[in-house]
Amino acid sequence: MEAPHAIVVAVSRKPGHGVDKPNQLMIRLVEGRGVEGDAHYGATVKHRSRVRQNPDQPNLRQVHLIHAELHDELEPLGYRMTPGLMGENITTRGVDLLALSRGARLRLGGEAIVEVTGLRNPCTQLDALEPGLMAACLGRGPNGEPVRKAGVMAVVLQGGEVRAGDPIVVEPPPDPHEPLRPV
Repeated sequence: MEAPHAIVVAVSRKPGHGVDKPNQLMIRLVEGRGVEGDAHYGATVKHRSRVRQNPDQPNLRQVHLIHAELHDELEPLGYRMTPGLMGENITTRGVDLLALSRGARLRLGGEAIVEVTGLRNPCTQLDALEPGLMAACLGRGPNGEPVRKAGVMAVVLQGGEVRAGDPIVVEPPPDPHEPLRPV
């Protein structure tokens, strides 16, 4: 199902670890690996704290997506975020990423397909960008449950090039809906 005006706003990658990722004209997604040239590229986990736990676990965090609507929400609170600054590879607009089910697929542009694996858990590295940013990326739901707003993680099912302006098509997984959890 194509969301109206669902687009890729920006694409970013960084060969080394660190929060911010510079914007690129294009990124190449590689099946089962992630974003070519990015620090989190690979079949096994690359996130430093997870590598320390078990370097052989599968990489469920190959691609990080953040909705530009989060940037809009943060701006009145005094946080001026731009695409890539919070570590995302793909900044989207027009897709409610946080409402997706685990296993939802996103067609990005003409070739690439990613499958959503879970939520990004906001970490203290965000406070290095702006004090209080981590807390601003956390909220509470109607029953007091934590709401993590810092985007979603995905794996690459089908590779391809992705650019700013590319359309996004959302393909929900079969029922039942499985809510996203941190990965």
